[in-house]
Amino acid sequence: MSAASGALRVAVAGGGWAGCAAAVELAAGGARVTLVESARSLGGRARGVEVQGKMLDNGQHILLGAYGDTLRMMRQVGVDPDAALLRLPVQMRYPEGSGGMDFVAPRWPAPLHLAAALLRAKGLARADKMALARFTTAARTMGWVLYNDCTVEELLERFGQTARLNRLLWHPLCIAALNTPPQRASAKVFLAVLRDSLGAKRRAASDMLLPRIDMGALFPQAAARYVVAQGGQVLLGAKLGAAQQVDGAWRLSLSGGEAEFDALVLATPASQSAAILAPHAPDLAARLSSLDYEPIATCYLQYDPSLRLDLPFYALLDDPAQGRWGQFVFDRGQLDASQPGLLAVVVSVAQDAAGLDQDALAGLIAAQLAQDLRRPELGAPEWSRVITEKRATFSCTPGLLRPGNDTPLPGLALAGDYTASDYPATLETAVQSGLAAATLIRAYGKLPPEKRRLSHTGGGDAPASVI
Repeated sequence: MSAASGALRVAVAGGGWAGCAAAVELAAGGARVTLVESARSLGGRARGVEVQGKMLDNGQHILLGAYGDTLRMMRQVGVDPDAALLRLPVQMRYPEGSGGMDFVAPRWPAPLHLAAALLRAKGLARADKMALARFTTAARTMGWVLYNDCTVEELLERFGQTARLNRLLWHPLCIAALNTPPQRASAKVFLAVLRDSLGAKRRAASDMLLPRIDMGALFPQAAARYVVAQGGQVLLGAKLGAAQQVDGAWRLSLSGGEAEFDALVLATPASQSAAILAPHAPDLAARLSSLDYEPIATCYLQYDPSLRLDLPFYALLDDPAQGRWGQFVFDRGQLDASQPGLLAVVVSVAQDAAGLDQDALAGLIAAQLAQDLRRPELGAPEWSRVITEKRATFSCTPGLLRPGNDTPLPGLALAGDYTASDYPATLETAVQSGLAAATLIRAYGKLPPEKRRLSHTGGGDAPASVI
């Protein structure tokens, strides 16, 4: 059904996962949506890129079965998660003989699946297993909630976790989930992630989901088609320069001219949103500008198409001081039949790695794979490519006050994985923020036009207006 001619005109600036979710939700509710993206492709920091004639990702991702809103939105725009994602039980498996462990949950009901995984785990001593059992039992008793935040490192010390368990499980999970080292990462947010993985009430919620298609095709491109089918439009290569409210409407300066809308969702990166908000809400803009960021690097290594790993992905023991940068390796050929022999290696918290020459970093990672997997041929890939997202996520530190989706400006809402949430900067956080922003805009759109200029989308920097 197309949007009615008298429908609320909404601009969604930013075509990442948050912006696409907001656009879909608004279009589904009858709004006339214009999705604006400055790049030539959608997806933001989770998008497809072309490398050596292959559609890859700007970064390898793992989703969780607990990502209910993300999976629902995928279905809404016509993407079948069962076909687009490889579902695996929660696990942390290192190459045999590399000094790691082998922890994988059977497909049993929760929490029996974790108890069985713990009993069967290889590479952990009895003291390690007892420590893990104590931690999960105590965390479950606490409801996986920590009221006084601290660092993940402090939390692990408080619960008497062993050095080996920290090295093989907790530290890699923290870095992978929060992209922030345990010495600086929020224990409160980390527990929220564990709640929906190791502590999930439904076993399926703890499953790991690996994309079989590129991140752009997984949701953003389908979302754009959905918006257009509902009577909206998608503008690529159109940068939002400024936004000004005039007579109750938002006048936007876009590449090629100006356009006017009844409401605006800012789903651009926090730094860009801060620049747009600065003339109108300086306190909010300052909060957005104060966020710190962490990079993630993904190294793609192409080998002979006959190459195949024993598992779809492995954890790796990293040690940057010894030139061991890789933390996880994925066999892309087991995810996408059109990419045989292609491996993707993830380096989270990649500040130091980003400072290395790309070819040198790829060479070190290839040598690490050859050693850990005991396959000398992995030391000599046919080609390699390192893709680094310098601002992949915000630094998820203890007590960080993240802004809400509401603002002090009438008809303007924020969307982005940096907004207030139990979760760190994940795809689920981005999607949920887009849905929350759409809800605020819908409520604003129900006000009589003469009252809209007296209203705003919520708390933000100012007290609520009296309507």
